[in-house]
Amino acid sequence: MTGSKGMAGRVGTNLTQGPIMRTLLVFAIPIVITNLVQQLYSMVDLIVIGQFVGNIGTVGVNTGGEVADLVTPVAMGFATAGQIYIAQLFGAGHDQKVKRTVGTLLSFMTLVSIILMAGAIIFCRPILQLLNCPDQAMGQAGSYMIITAIGYPFIFGYNAVCGILRGMGESKKPLFFILVAAGVNIVLDLLLVAVFRMEAAGTAIATAASQMGAFLAAFYFMWKKRERFDFEVKLSYFKMEGDTLKVLVKLGIPQVVRSMFVRTGMIWVNSNANAFGLVVSATNSVGNKLQKFLEVFIQGIDTASASMVGQNLGAKKIQRAGKTTICTYIAATVCAGFSALICLAIPHEIFGIFTQDQGVIELGATFLRIFILHFFASALTGSFQAMVTGCGFVELGFVLGFLDGLVCKIGFGLLFMNVLHMGYTGLWWGVSCSRILPGCICVAYFLSGKWKTRKLLSEK
Repeated sequence: MTGSKGMAGRVGTNLTQGPIMRTLLVFAIPIVITNLVQQLYSMVDLIVIGQFVGNIGTVGVNTGGEVADLVTPVAMGFATAGQIYIAQLFGAGHDQKVKRTVGTLLSFMTLVSIILMAGAIIFCRPILQLLNCPDQAMGQAGSYMIITAIGYPFIFGYNAVCGILRGMGESKKPLFFILVAAGVNIVLDLLLVAVFRMEAAGTAIATAASQMGAFLAAFYFMWKKRERFDFEVKLSYFKMEGDTLKVLVKLGIPQVVRSMFVRTGMIWVNSNANAFGLVVSATNSVGNKLQKFLEVFIQGIDTASASMVGQNLGAKKIQRAGKTTICTYIAATVCAGFSALICLAIPHEIFGIFTQDQGVIELGATFLRIFILHFFASALTGSFQAMVTGCGFVELGFVLGFLDGLVCKIGFGLLFMNVLHMGYTGLWWGVSCSRILPGCICVAYFLSGKWKTRKLLSEK
């Protein structure tokens, strides 16, 4: 054991020192920008498709991308597991355990990605039928789904490296990786869709190529800085250590299941929105992208907070970990306020970027105003859930995901849509209200103070 200071000399930042709000924001800003760029180049797909192909292409890309949207949280869930475990080990100064965790995480995530890639390709059409994909969009949705499935290993590899770096307090390099991806995606999108008219297939090729670019940039960084990073390009480095894998799986599965619950709830919402026709389906498709984009600031701060909480708990700086959570909530609420102002001030202009259909633009303004509640609920839930994640309370994380993804999203959706007869807007109100109950539970856990005495993963 060389201590966290020795590790910090090689890569990453010690998040257990310095002014809390400043340290949090300096660490969070590159993560926020990374998420922002990621959402921007993801939105380029819809912009290009919407302007050059139309509503059928928009629905095809959105529906065909549902499985990728379901797979990505799996990658992010296990990457978060690695991030939190590494953050606690880093804070406690367990350098050799950090090294074993890196190799185990990379190997395990590669294996999972290959399995999911094969499943998506083999069961493509039955999945699209299950999602109520409109017949007009079935061909484009199928092309998009199969091509993007080839990029799954790159999604997993990129997220794994980013999780490793963020656990060590390094948030700037992932921004460079995603800038590479954005550049590749935008150029290929315009070339393949606008010039060669390849429709959804062109967008899918651009997406897969951008994911490959991000992963290759991330892997090259690890190889180039291998001496500072303790990284070795040999098979023995990628050996999956049983004890380490057990911790990652124990922490990762609830993270994944929680994300899957949320995505399953959103698939239910999207499937029901598709049943209301092309205009509602297109509005829902564009609205989902915009909602993710407007919440990247909140999510970036929450991601940074989880690492900062993990490092401070690992270093036994309990009070600093608690103050980090309060600072996170303040910063996230300010971000939610800005997003709300945008939705109130220029909703038609925002939707007009993605489509020329006036019906979709008018309905889009309603969508954005409904989701203002979601922004503030996410600021509350995400900030205090970062404490739950940072301390490694996987069981509570599982319960929160179940409530958010299934019980609240579907339950409120059914209530507003069928009992209160609000139609498709009831689906959106259900999503908007879905994070309120999980947020209240997270705040109650924080106020209970039980996280202060919880045994850490680094101690087991």
